[in-house]
This record gives sequence, structure tokens and C-alpha cells, in this order.
Amino acid sequence: MPNLLREDEKSTSSSDSSTHQLTVALAGNPNSGKTTIFNLITGARQHVGNYPGVTVEEVRGVCKFGQTRMDVIDLPGTYSLTAYSAEELVARQVLTEGKPDVVVDIVDASNLNRNLYLAIQIMELQLPMVLAFNMSDVAASQGLKFDLDMLQQRLGLKIVPMVGNKGTGKDDLLSAVTETTRQAETATGSLPNYGEEIERELVELQKAVEESALLTDLPPRWIAIKLLEGDSDIREKLAHTELADLADKAAQRLESELGDNPEALLADRRYGFINGVCREAVQSTVESRRRVSDRIDAVVVSRILGLPIFLGLMYLVFQLTFTLGGPPMEWIEAAFGWLAVTIGGLWPTGSESLLRSLLLDGIIGGVGGVLVFLPNILFLFLAIAILEDSGYMARAAFLMDRLMHKIGMHGKSFVPMLIGFGCSVPAIMATRTLESRKDRLVTMLVVPLMSCGARLPIYALIIPAFFPSKWHGPMLWIIYLIGIALAVFCAWFLKKTVLRGETPPFVMELPPYRLPTLRSVLTHMWNRSSAYLKKAGTIILGISILLWAMQQWPGLSATQVGEFETMRTAIATDSSLDESFRDLRLEEIDFAEAEATLQSSLMGRVGSVLEPVLKPCGFDWKISTAMVGAFAAKEVFVSQMGIVYSLGEEQDEESEPLREKLQANYTELQGFCIMLFCLISAPCMATIAVTKRESNSWMWALLQLAGLTFLAWVVTTAVYQAGQLIT
Repeated sequence: MPNLLREDEKSTSSSDSSTHQLTVALAGNPNSGKTTIFNLITGARQHVGNYPGVTVEEVRGVCKFGQTRMDVIDLPGTYSLTAYSAEELVARQVLTEGKPDVVVDIVDASNLNRNLYLAIQIMELQLPMVLAFNMSDVAASQGLKFDLDMLQQRLGLKIVPMVGNKGTGKDDLLSAVTETTRQAETATGSLPNYGEEIERELVELQKAVEESALLTDLPPRWIAIKLLEGDSDIREKLAHTELADLADKAAQRLESELGDNPEALLADRRYGFINGVCREAVQSTVESRRRVSDRIDAVVVSRILGLPIFLGLMYLVFQLTFTLGGPPMEWIEAAFGWLAVTIGGLWPTGSESLLRSLLLDGIIGGVGGVLVFLPNILFLFLAIAILEDSGYMARAAFLMDRLMHKIGMHGKSFVPMLIGFGCSVPAIMATRTLESRKDRLVTMLVVPLMSCGARLPIYALIIPAFFPSKWHGPMLWIIYLIGIALAVFCAWFLKKTVLRGETPPFVMELPPYRLPTLRSVLTHMWNRSSAYLKKAGTIILGISILLWAMQQWPGLSATQVGEFETMRTAIATDSSLDESFRDLRLEEIDFAEAEATLQSSLMGRVGSVLEPVLKPCGFDWKISTAMVGAFAAKEVFVSQMGIVYSLGEEQDEESEPLREKLQANYTELQGFCIMLFCLISAPCMATIAVTKRESNSWMWALLQLAGLTFLAWVVTTAVYQAGQLIT
């Protein structure tokens, strides 16, 4: 639920004009450019995507215009205020309970008839409103001309033409907002007339509402409309009252007279009002020309070519991720190598120091091992941002809807699953766009099977270590497809068993193709990548230090240390050995002591306990310990392996990169199984926590944790054992 306006905010933003403080709510359909305008007027960085459900909760920003301070709320994108889905409920609750001073309805000017439907519903709430006709340039390119004076007169609202992604119309909009607050009583719009029969019932219901003194903070006519529509939220609040009975009787009379239910009748009359206004005030200079978007869609979303094009684009994205990310990765790797040598040089050669080990093995080996893969993440998110902002990802959702319905899932489920390629946490929150609780739960449970950005460092470590360069892109593509296939299978299984139920039809807007702006793409890329950097500098740093400490203590006993020292002394004083052989034997003793120290540590003991369980998957105790760290955050697997293979070594220019060490100790089959297990197994702690919050039950969160971990063990064991038999 949204954080509604506080009492002190409402008091300072309403009657006392000397404060010049306003609360402004931005409403609008998905893909109308609402969040772009929010960013424009507040200067905030907020992700802009061409699919519904990007803004699931309210987002606030502050804007100053002259002497006026505006507290701006970016509401979830919604087509109506009927409150069927979570985002509609959030938007409606802010408007009805928060009572903003002004509502700015962002309208896609190129799709005026559809977008004005929400405006009519807000007008029914009798809130002061301004219409922002966004994408006016797109409307003009489609041959649409608006008589703004007539539109303003017919709707009773101020209208401001805008091009949000170019910054056009910002000052005009803010000026209209401040002027509307001075004319608040007359700036609520001209309500449509619903016809003699409906108006008759509304008048009677409105009188009954006023006499009942119930829900006095809401307009009586709006309550009457919602009662007649059968709105579930209002009906629940007024259940077992005389009003509910009156509404039922009124609905029955209308259905008998007009041959349809009141909800459909009201929607039809609203669209009739909109069409009447647009017929007089909107002219089209284009008669038979097909839009560019339609011509592209004839190929891109066709039944034959649509899916191959989608898979091809994904393959291209993954291939470019490795190709373009390779050189910057080498630069970062070299920089951390130089840093390790420089810091290690502050201590005398051969000296032992916990601080030195912490800096080199814990921090540089841990965090540095994760930051090396930042270029891969940057390029992956850059490519996804371009596809999203161009409008293609909405087409991908449309294409996947056919498959989704075959497995019993809602087409909208593809949107959070798509977001899951970035991070599972916002993806699970985006399931609020689904009306059915069962559809939401199914989507929540399978979203972690989408390879999030946290898994990409693992793939970027393993794939170059075990596979030739020509297979880098294909292997990444394959591992992503395996995740999608498993998600489809698990969703089908859940819908056939514990979460069986009917799936409602899928309706999704296909926005026009747009050329992504450089600022939008870079902002989108940076928002996701900066979250990765913050995690590396906070969570992963803390976990790396904790894991380093667990690998230091309790350490070897005095007797064991003495045994290693005795062996060193015996080798050093043996005159029969030549110098090169002596150095080799001493190096072997050092490595044996480091490995014995690690095995006797707390982390080594945990890994040893898990080794028999994970051995069928092809994992030894070292990989098992890294899997424990990956439960906190997937990227920690990389830093943990870096710590394991840096203990007991001098960091210098000749130290082997972690990839080469893995290649020397494991097979290609084991490398593939590591990726497979990390793909399927329990998601990070943050994902488990948000699943609990969104499902409002620990049962589903623990089912996700246990179910995915068990599935990972079963699949990985089957692949490893089958691979062993084949090879």
C-alpha cells in the first residue's frame, strides 16, 4: 500500500496560501510517459520502461516553481480506477485518501480516446486536474491536430501540450498547476451525462449516500457510481447496509431496461462522451497511411518470425556482452593485480600479518573478484535498456503470451519475469500488476529462475575458464534459456497442482516504436549497474570480510603448526637436495599448510559437512563453501572462490587469474554444473524476504527456498552423473 499524505503535509499544502506548498499527483496510463515527466519536473532518476507495472509503488520528488514548492507523487500507471489490480488500488487510494491539491493526468496525445478514460474517472472524484498532452510530436507525426481551446472548453480542464523526453512544455505545465490551485473549485472538469435511465438511478443513490452519512470524505456521486458499477472495494465498505441493497435493485432495473450490466453501460457512456469531444476537437490529416509501428509489427510479432527474432536478439545481446566486455575486464583485473602487489609490498617478503591477509585475501580478493565483471553487467543492461525504451520488450511480452497461456500463466507474468533478468526483488514486486492471487504466487515462485544480474559474474567467471571463445556467447544464451525452460515447467506444475485456477485474458498495449534517447538509456543502465556497485561496496564487502574471518579461525593447532615447521627445517637443512628442488618442496609444504588451515577453519568445516551432500553434483568442499556464501548474495560465490584460491599465496604479477586456477582444478562438466546449480538454487536472502512480504506468508517464501534448492540438486546431479557416464 502507498504511504498516504501525512496530516502535516495536507495542512501546509491546502488552505494556507502563504506557504506556497502543493501536493501534486501524477496519474496516467502505462506507456504515457508519466515517469519521464516526473523525472523532468523533479530531476529525479527513475526507470522508464515501455511496459506496464514499472512504477508499482508511489515515488516522490520535489519541484520548485517560482515561490511554490511542489511535493510530486508519481502514481502507478493504470488504465482505470476500478481497483481490480494492485496498481489501480494504489493509485485510487492515494487520490481518494491522500486528496492531492492537483492531479496531473499524463495523456498520450497519439492515443487520446483510450487515455481520456482515466481522466473521466478522476473527474468523477472532483479533484482539481490538469491534462498534460504528452508525445505531442508523435501525435503530429501521425497527422493529428487538436483544437485545444475547444477541448479545454468541453472538458473544463487546462490542457498543456508536452514532449516529455525532450523537455518541452515543463514550465507551461507547472504554471497551469499553480493556476489550477487558485481555481480549485471550478477546475474539476465537466462530468459526462450518463443518459436518462442511469442518471435517474444515480440521483437516487446519491441522495441515499448523502443521507446515510457514510464515507463522507468522498464525493457522494462518485460513491453512487461505484456502487452501481459493483466496485468490490466500495461494496465491501458498505456491505450489509441499506445502500448495498439499493444499488443491487438499481443495477437490476438498469439491466432489465437497457439489456446490459451497469459497469459495461457506464464504460460505454464514458467512451461515448470521449468520442463526442474528440470528434469535434481532433482532426486527422492522414486517411489511409499505415503507421511505421504497424509495418514493423507485421514482421516482429508475426506467428512465424516473431519468436525466432526474439531469440536471435537475445543471442546477439549475450554475444556482445562478452565481446565488448572482454577488454575492460582485463583492464580492471590488471588494476586490481597492481593494487594487490602495491599493498602487499608494504610488508617484508614472507612476513605474516592478519591485516595484510585481510586486505589482500578478504577485500581485494573478494570485492575485486566481483568488480571485475562490471563491464559485462554494464553492456547487458545497456542492451536491455535499448530494447525496453524502443518499445520492443512490450512486443516480446505479447509474443510470450501465447506460450504463457498454454502453461496456464497470465500473459502479464512475462513482464516481472523479464524484470527478473535484472534483479529478482523488483521483479517479484512487479507481480502486483496481476489481478489473480494465484497467478501472482506462481510468478513470484518462478521469477528467481530468470538469471538475474547477480548470477552474471558467475557465468562470466566460469564460461571463459572452461569453454573456447567461440562458445562464450552461445553458452550464456543456453544457460539463460535453461532458466526460462525450467520456469515454464515449474509454473505449469504449480498451476496443475497447488495453485490450480482459471487464468484471466491478457490485454496489453503495444506502444509505438520510439528512438531511445541517450539520457534515458544511460540512466536506465546506470540505475541497475549502480545497485550492483553499491552491493559490492556494502553487502559483498561485509560478507567477504566475514567469510575471510571464518577461514582464518580457529586455525591449526600448535602441534600441527610445529609439524609443518619441522618439515620445513628438515628440507632447508638437507644438503643432499639441490636448490631448485628444495624451493619446490618448500612451496608444496606452504600450500599444504594453507589448505590444512582452510579445512580446519569454520568455513572449511561447513564445506566439509556439505561435501557429501553436494558431491553427486560434482562439487568438492571448496565449491560447497562458496555455495554457502552465495545464499547471502549470488555474486559472493565469485569472491569466495577468489578468497579460497588466494590463501597462502604471494600476490604478484605472475599470480594466476582465478579462471586459470579453476580450469586447473575442475573439468568442463563441473564448470557447467556450477552454473546450473547457481542458476536454479535458492535465491539470495533479499529475494526470500520480498517473497514473504509480497505473499504475506512465510510458507511461500520457505517453499521457494527449499523447492528451488532441491530442484537445483536434482537437476545438477542428473546432469553431472549423466555427463560422467558419457565421458
